[in-house]
Amino acid sequence: MIIWRISIKNLFHKPLYTILSIISLTISIGLLICIEQIDNSIKQQFNNNLGHADIVIGAKGSPLQLVLASVLHIDNPTGNISYAEAKKIAKNRLIKTAIPLSYGDNYKGYRIVGTTNAFSKFYKTKIAKGIDFKNPMEVVLGYKVAKQTGLKIGDKFLSSHGLNSDIEDTHNTPLIVVGIYEESHQVIDRLIITPLETVWDVHNHSNHTEHTEHAEHAEHKETTKTNDHLHQDIDEDHHTETHQHAHTNEENKEITSMLIKFRNAMGLITIPRQINENTTMQAAIPKYEIERLFNFTGIGVKAISWVAYIILFISSLMIFINLYKMVKERAFDLAMLRTFGASNFQLIKIVALEGFITSIISIVFGVLLSQIGLLLVLQLVDSQYQQTLRFNLEFINVFQIAFWVFILVIIAICFAVIPILKMNLSKILSNEN
Repeated sequence: MIIWRISIKNLFHKPLYTILSIISLTISIGLLICIEQIDNSIKQQFNNNLGHADIVIGAKGSPLQLVLASVLHIDNPTGNISYAEAKKIAKNRLIKTAIPLSYGDNYKGYRIVGTTNAFSKFYKTKIAKGIDFKNPMEVVLGYKVAKQTGLKIGDKFLSSHGLNSDIEDTHNTPLIVVGIYEESHQVIDRLIITPLETVWDVHNHSNHTEHTEHAEHAEHKETTKTNDHLHQDIDEDHHTETHQHAHTNEENKEITSMLIKFRNAMGLITIPRQINENTTMQAAIPKYEIERLFNFTGIGVKAISWVAYIILFISSLMIFINLYKMVKERAFDLAMLRTFGASNFQLIKIVALEGFITSIISIVFGVLLSQIGLLLVLQLVDSQYQQTLRFNLEFINVFQIAFWVFILVIIAICFAVIPILKMNLSKILSNEN
């Protein structure tokens, strides 16, 4: 108990050095834990969002952009492809599942994706409330979309053209909410899912209205308002006819991309090459492209980690200097303890406790600092990219970092106690007197 008191009093003997040591060590520990958690969370979330897609087919362009746009839904698409050509590829016997995607609209920043009922099964997501969509203009909301927008089953809303919430160009055809998916912590949580026909019909309706209004405006500016009302009535009267027209002319339609899952590895080996070489489309492998992305971002993660390790080394050096100065400056006190019967081991224990107390305090504050920083980063990612990352503290990373901290502190203690082992009591006491 006396040794603990002596160690704590020594720490507060010169509080500035102690506080600086704790602050620097806390920053390095917090930075290391935070960067490891962010890196692991992003990798886990991206891999989780890939679902079961072996490849994604889309327009020619950047394969990484195609994966980000069609699988993770955080980028703009590379273009459109023919639905008829995509369906021909989907008939290959090596393909188990082919899910078409068509998008280009949003509601308050959340993408509206036209697809089939197989899309939710692709991510193993079930309906929590309501039913799945069956008809055009019916939508099912992802868990996060329903939570953030406040939409409920039976509500109607108008979609906006484009993928950004800043665009105020809304379509005239309302969409109705028929269901809400359960929370899955996947990309489907932030999507609005609807039949393919919805996307086609909404855009056909918009194009028809725009062309008609433009022609009438050129001919008769004075009758624009009257004609607008007239065309709205015509569109409403022929709404069913438009749907039938979309179904019958499905072969002339376009989609944005198609997610494909193979029956076996042979499909993954042969089909992507055939698509890239023999068609106007491209096939991208999501896992490969995401791995390439991680390789690029990994350089930055490693750079930040090395900076944190350098700070950790400097912090350990500061702890050594602090302990060494304490041993040299309080040599007379330590010599007096020896004359009263204290052993070298007990003196070393006093110094070691100071180092360990400093490191333990730094680890505790470092973990708290990392979680605060991680929370701020996750909120930033959620607000700007609508990506919900998992907030999990992996204790294995904390233990690994704490292990290296204790190793460096032990090394610092070993060098700091060398004067104790070489202590000449008679010389120290005589000089003090």
